[in-house]
Amino acid sequence: MKGVHFHVAFVLLALAFTFASAFDPSPLQDFCVAINNTNDVFVNGKFCKDPKLATANDFFFSGLNMPGNTANQLGSKVTLVTVEQILGLNTLGISLARLDFAPNGGLNPPHTHPRATEILVVWEGTLYVGFVTSNPDNRLITKVLYPGDVFVFPIGLIHFQFNIGNTNAVAISGLSSQNPGLIPIANAVFGSNPPINPDVLAKAFQLDKTVVTYLQSRF
Repeated sequence: MKGVHFHVAFVLLALAFTFASAFDPSPLQDFCVAINNTNDVFVNGKFCKDPKLATANDFFFSGLNMPGNTANQLGSKVTLVTVEQILGLNTLGISLARLDFAPNGGLNPPHTHPRATEILVVWEGTLYVGFVTSNPDNRLITKVLYPGDVFVFPIGLIHFQFNIGNTNAVAISGLSSQNPGLIPIANAVFGSNPPINPDVLAKAFQLDKTVVTYLQSRF
C-alpha cells in the first residue's frame, strides 16, 4: 500500500507542477503562426495555420525605427511588437516594445506585466527606472540608466520608467511572453469599469472619499 500511496502522491505532484505553469507553452513544432479566426473558441494563445503555408511576412514587422508620439498627458509612447503584430510569435514566448519619452519628465507610469519579465536597454537619453518588491518588504529598487545600460523588471512586479533628462529618451524592451499583458496601476484602481466603490478605495488608500471620487473622474 505504501508503494501505491507513493505513486499517487508522485502523480498528483507532477500534475500540480503542470497546472502551476504560468508561461507560454513550449512549442511542439518549429513554429505555430497565429491565425485570427477563433469562431467563439478560446485557446491558450492563438490558433495556428499550417506550417507549410507560413511566409516571411508572418515573422516580420517594420517601423520600430519611427519615434512614437509623446504629445500626451504622460509624455510617453509604447510601441508594442507582440503576437498581434507578428503572428509568427505565437507560442514562442517572447515580444518586444519601443518606449519613447518626452524631455523633462516623460513617464511610463507604474504598471505590471502579469505574464512576463521585462529586460530594457536605453538607446538614447537618461531614464530613472525602478520596481517594487512584493509584500512584506515592498522595497523600491531603482537605477539611473544611460545609453547602453540594461535593467531587468521581474515578472509581475510594479515598475516604471521616467525621463530625467532634457532631451528625448528611447528604450527597447524585451518581454518573456508573446502577450505579456499590461496593468497600469492608476488606471486599474481609479479607472475600472464599473468604478470600484469609493468607500473601498478611501479605506484602502487612507484618503478622503472626495479625493477618491476626484481621482476616479480623472481616469
